[in-house]
Amino acid sequence: MAAPGQAVGSGAQETCGLDRILEALKLLLSPGGSGSSSLQVTKHDVLLATLKSNLSALEDKFLKDPQWKNLKLLRDEIAGKAEWPQNSVDVTWSFTSETLLLLLCLKETMLLLAANFNPGKPNPRTPEVAPALSPDALSISQQKTVQFVLQFVVTLGICPYLMPGVGVPLRYRTEFGAVIQDVVCLDAAPDATRRLYTSCRALLNVAQHTSLGSLIFCHHFGDIAAGLCQLGFCPTKRKLLTAAEESCTDVKTQLRCRAPAWLRRLCGQLLSERLMRPNGVQAVVRGILEGAGAGAAGGSDAEATAADWKKCDLIATILASCPQQSLSPESYYRDICAQVLDLFHFQDKLTARQFQRVATTTFITLSRERPQLAAKYLLQPVLAPLHRCLSTAEIPESDMVPGTILVTEEELSRCIEDVFKVYVVGNEPLTVLMDSLLPVLGVLFLLYCFTKQSVSHIRSLCQEILLWILGKLERKKAIASLKGFAGLDKAVPSLHSLCQFRAATQGGIMITIKEAISDEDEDEALYQKVSSEQGRVEHLGDLLSHCQECGLAGDFFIFCLKELTLVATENETGLKTEPFSSKSLLELEQYQTLLVEGQEQKLLVLQLMAVLCERMSEQIFTNITQVVDFVAATLQRACASLAHRAESTVESQTLSMSMGLVAVMLGGAVQLKSSDFAVLKQLLPLLEKISNTYPDPVIQELAVDLRITISTHGAFATEAISTAAQSTLNRKDPEGKIEEQQQTSRERPADVAHSHLEQQQSHEIAPQTGLQSNAPIIPQGVNEPSTTTNQKSGSITTEQLQEVLLSTYDPQIPTRAAALRTLSRWIEQREAKALEMQEKLLKIFLENMEHEDTFVYLSAIQGVALLSDVYPEKILPDLLAQYDSSKDKHTPETRMKVGEVLMRIVRALGDMVSKYREPLIHTFLRGVRDPDGAHRASSLANLGELCQRLDFLLGSVVHEVTACLIAVAKTDSEVQVRRAAIHVVVLLLRGLSQKATEVLSAVLKDLYHLLKHVVHLEPDDVAKLHAQLALEELDDIMKNFLFPAQKLEKKIVVLP
Repeated sequence: MAAPGQAVGSGAQETCGLDRILEALKLLLSPGGSGSSSLQVTKHDVLLATLKSNLSALEDKFLKDPQWKNLKLLRDEIAGKAEWPQNSVDVTWSFTSETLLLLLCLKETMLLLAANFNPGKPNPRTPEVAPALSPDALSISQQKTVQFVLQFVVTLGICPYLMPGVGVPLRYRTEFGAVIQDVVCLDAAPDATRRLYTSCRALLNVAQHTSLGSLIFCHHFGDIAAGLCQLGFCPTKRKLLTAAEESCTDVKTQLRCRAPAWLRRLCGQLLSERLMRPNGVQAVVRGILEGAGAGAAGGSDAEATAADWKKCDLIATILASCPQQSLSPESYYRDICAQVLDLFHFQDKLTARQFQRVATTTFITLSRERPQLAAKYLLQPVLAPLHRCLSTAEIPESDMVPGTILVTEEELSRCIEDVFKVYVVGNEPLTVLMDSLLPVLGVLFLLYCFTKQSVSHIRSLCQEILLWILGKLERKKAIASLKGFAGLDKAVPSLHSLCQFRAATQGGIMITIKEAISDEDEDEALYQKVSSEQGRVEHLGDLLSHCQECGLAGDFFIFCLKELTLVATENETGLKTEPFSSKSLLELEQYQTLLVEGQEQKLLVLQLMAVLCERMSEQIFTNITQVVDFVAATLQRACASLAHRAESTVESQTLSMSMGLVAVMLGGAVQLKSSDFAVLKQLLPLLEKISNTYPDPVIQELAVDLRITISTHGAFATEAISTAAQSTLNRKDPEGKIEEQQQTSRERPADVAHSHLEQQQSHEIAPQTGLQSNAPIIPQGVNEPSTTTNQKSGSITTEQLQEVLLSTYDPQIPTRAAALRTLSRWIEQREAKALEMQEKLLKIFLENMEHEDTFVYLSAIQGVALLSDVYPEKILPDLLAQYDSSKDKHTPETRMKVGEVLMRIVRALGDMVSKYREPLIHTFLRGVRDPDGAHRASSLANLGELCQRLDFLLGSVVHEVTACLIAVAKTDSEVQVRRAAIHVVVLLLRGLSQKATEVLSAVLKDLYHLLKHVVHLEPDDVAKLHAQLALEELDDIMKNFLFPAQKLEKKIVVLP
């Protein structure tokens, strides 16, 4: 690839080319072997013999081969100028010296070739032709040869002469390195320091050529740098250890060898100098990450390196440690911190991950070790855009012009992203970090509210930051921050009154100075203020919905309850003032201002309570303390109402509910410990006051009983407490919908309570309704008919069955519905005692189907369907007769309910419905001719459910069904019936799917014409929609029929 060199004034270089030099290098590297087969020949002897043989072979070439004459002249010329001894008793040094001479010959030849190269002008007619290659370029194979040579030079000329602790010892690199370490003779001339100096200087000379320099520094920079450091900064000229001495002390010292003190000082000094330079932090980070085995920053291993926190911690420790050479810690951190912040803002993804992790770790480390300097040089620059628009900030007059951009889009986005990386990603709740973020939380929350109005990439960042800080703050500070967010505490810093958020051009947000409000826009400004305050409260509710598990939402809800109590008392007391006649105008204005602010505060509290009650789920309270605080706040409000004689129905119901909640806890729903009773004792004064002053004797008696139970730690409990507990639990389900309770509790109440007590004590408690747990909790002493059903399958008794049967006629709707559901479940479980009374059960279900309450007759319908699934041949004919009867015998509503039962039976029977095909189809077809339109639609719906389950059994009646559908769809006067007919076609095609071409082959064309007729002529849009859906189903069926999916399958036939 490389052309021979040309004359440059030296006869030695006149005809010497790169190929000859590389051939000489290959000759030196050629492997040799031992001529002896003795087992006593060691690796050391083989290596020494190979080196001697290769040197002798090269010398023979120089002396005997005339083609090597020019190379010999060039080598002798360079050797004459060399300042190091080239011959030594040590073969390794002789080999190294000869190799260095050849590398210098290679470098001089390449420089000469490059200087004489004249590529000529490119031909404009053929611009696509590649330019001429420089003659000093090395091919890939030639580069590999040079790399092998360099590896030998470094291994033989540098590494053996490094002091312990300087560089990586050879024996820990490769097995070959351990052999070389043992064959080097340190006692022979020249001395070790001279050899190290010669090797480093020669390699640096060779590296002056660009191509050779890249090969040297990419692979051997560390070893060359270690040698230069030892040569230039080692304070003593002590003799290096011999191979024998080193091997003896290797196990003891080498494994635990640290870098020498002079080397550590040197590295620290050099590192500090680089850090203090412009972009020095970035350079140091790149150097450490690349040197740690990550490849180039952002390379293939960059992600793995970014995930290694140990390397990041190491870099952070280095950056956070002030060097001794620095004038003062403050000057060092002033220069370093700005560069650390720049690490956050790299655009390349992989590089950004590495640098951001390093920056975050450095940020945290510096905040922990130097909090004051971190606050000054890290936190203040990061939070500066938010501080600039605080209500406590002084805006310069030059920026007071309306429309002035106070914080640009880029600044605000970068600020939020940096805060997220430091606080949320770093996740270290250090004091300095928390204190620095507290003043700007109000602005952050308002920014979060603004992002909720539209799409914004920083919305999730703001939400995560707020949730993180609220979760890490002390509970009192968190509540105070939430008060500021809601506007209850005006002292909390917020957005400046002259500032506003605005959408920016690039999709971000900027902060500007508000425009002046004219008189015409006052109404609009007032509306914007009211709507923004309302939106702020709603967004606060959304934010708190994510804080329920940590208990913050429950604590803030209790705080709002206490504020509500103050509102109730202030409504009565008011402000006691002197008559207006004795006040000045200024005092009157101040008085009116206080009244307005007070009313605003009260309205805000009420709005907060409304939002929290709407947004919070039943998990808002997470422990007993919060439940007790909730009850205490409710009792205090009741006492305040009694003191001002302002009792209302709402207050009475709330008081009853809160006391019932305490009764539920004391009745066994929660396993209370002695510490829990200590918390409950704070209710004793309030309960005593209620028992003495409340006018309702039932409430008084319950308050007395609760006081006694709490005081005795549950040792004494009256029937009133159990009754109140059950009343509270029932109030949660006013419709009587306790089906879930019955289905999930098939154990005895004691067993259910026992299993529940093993769970977490913090049960889910709703602010409005009280306690709710995952399993039904029935306090002791409370019985109702439905509770007798909480038995395991197969264990019901005749008494229990009779009790449930009596409950089916109970005037109370919840009790009756629960009894019907219980019977249905017993039928589903195939309870023998229940199935023996099938006729009586059918009568009960049919009678309850006449009930007007939805929950009752739906429960009865479910029971009839389940009973028909068990005995279809006995019950189905009676139901069909009832469905097919005239209006005189049964009301239309009853017939519709029977139709619902028949639909459920068809679905339950599945493929078994074919046995009852004839009576079902005949009944439904007759129902299509009924004079009642609702009954016709019901019959068509049932016909559709039946047809899509019959599949091929529909073939014998397909013509009758199709004729019926065509006639109804075209001629029926009621739109609801026509819709049902078209819907039957949809169900038919959807149920048959690919089998439609076989089952409906005789009528498929008629159905297609019917659908097209409806699409073009039907006036009802819903019917048209059904027809269009049916056409789409038909279109898919025909496409799959004409163009079936190609399957790669192999058919195997077994021959007889």
